[in-house]
Amino acid sequence: MKSLPLFLLILLSATGLSYSSEQPNILLITADDLGLQLSCYGDPYIQTPHIDKLASGGVRYRTAYVTQASCSSSRSSMFTGFYPHTTGQIGLANAGFVLSPDQVGKNLPRWLKEAGYRTGILGKLHVNPESSFPFDYRPKRHDTRDVRDVAKRAAPFLHAESDRPFFLMVNYSDPHVWKEKKTGKPVFPAQWKGIPETPIAEDTVPGWDFQGFDEPIARERVSNYYNTILRLDRGIGFLLDELEKSGHAENTLVIFLGDHGPPFSRGKTTCYESGLRVPFIVRWPGVAQQNIESLALVSAADIAPTILDAAGVADTPEFHGTSLRTTLTNAIPPSDWRTHLVGEFHYHGNRGFFPRRAIRNQRYKLIHNQLAGTGKPIDRVDGDPVGKFAETDKYRDQPAGKAFRRYTNPPEWEFYDLDNDPVEFVNLIDSPDHTGMIAELKSALLRWREETGDPILTKEGVEEFLRLGEEAEARMKKK
Repeated sequence: MKSLPLFLLILLSATGLSYSSEQPNILLITADDLGLQLSCYGDPYIQTPHIDKLASGGVRYRTAYVTQASCSSSRSSMFTGFYPHTTGQIGLANAGFVLSPDQVGKNLPRWLKEAGYRTGILGKLHVNPESSFPFDYRPKRHDTRDVRDVAKRAAPFLHAESDRPFFLMVNYSDPHVWKEKKTGKPVFPAQWKGIPETPIAEDTVPGWDFQGFDEPIARERVSNYYNTILRLDRGIGFLLDELEKSGHAENTLVIFLGDHGPPFSRGKTTCYESGLRVPFIVRWPGVAQQNIESLALVSAADIAPTILDAAGVADTPEFHGTSLRTTLTNAIPPSDWRTHLVGEFHYHGNRGFFPRRAIRNQRYKLIHNQLAGTGKPIDRVDGDPVGKFAETDKYRDQPAGKAFRRYTNPPEWEFYDLDNDPVEFVNLIDSPDHTGMIAELKSALLRWREETGDPILTKEGVEEFLRLGEEAEARMKKK
């Protein structure tokens, strides 16, 4: 790269930030509502060769959480390095929620622009106010389910001749549902602009194991969900081919993840593994080892610290997340890496406040449903109809039926052995064999909440978050 003008070097020095020819380009890729349904994560029903190739070139984290299994809240943490209870984006942007006033303007694109980067985004930003995110390049009115077009629109930004490194965030619509124009019904399009060329048949894939209802409607929806992932995988291939053609592939940090789990009951909008846990892949040439499955417990809150670390930005806030740099060279995390991973939930839309906190280690998981007994959570998401099977004779007394009733009306505490019960069907909170681990996780969760300044530890904080929901609703009524 060419040298920067003297005036710009002086300006960067004055702000405490620095620009260096060693700064990598950064490509952050998200997939809307993507769980672990990839062949590189061991899913037997699908082949995702392009994402698998990305994973083989870097580090694939076995256990990664988003901060909240709802789009805007999750993305607010990617941009800021903080959990939603601090960002203030505790529900959907299109439901009226906004960042806290003291968080506005403190985000990745702004920090990176100050460090000499040019910034771009394709697809949804979905954090308010959007005007506080200073992207240099943001095409409007484009279809991010049209994966060929996404690569086409990324091309001019990737190929641009510039003295500055780039930060580009690419957000795919798949595998999120799409509402049919005529019926308004949320569906997973089996094909879009001819991709995939050969969709998976609707009776090929069984219903989700985390739901346990293997019925025709479940198989249809799940099979088409897989078709959206096939399309996503092709899109990743197109995009990374464009990066390769630009000549920047060997100097680009690539991070890929889902913004939360699948949009099915007991997935998205919950604190179960099927909601919080996502694929998380980092390819960082010259820094990350290749083809590693890391056992480090990582969070979407780690994205901002990692990117700023890569960019050489030293003057940063004390994030909730941590740079992933030390986890990128070995499958076993360093001894000082976190031993617990936390997720939370507040709102999706602007009604139905039901706060939850979840914490896990490598094996065990604790969920705290803070307002159990005084309210109930969302019990259906994005038109998923399978909950009706929970009370049928076939399932009522089976683990699936019991788990679904717990999902719709949870107790205050839930505790799971994820090695023996990865779908979280058997609540062991009253098990005498696990009292020590339950106490340990309760203590760790409280410590984390205190350290991160969780507002809803107090009654006043709960009332404040209820008020934020009312304000979000009022904003929407004014539109």
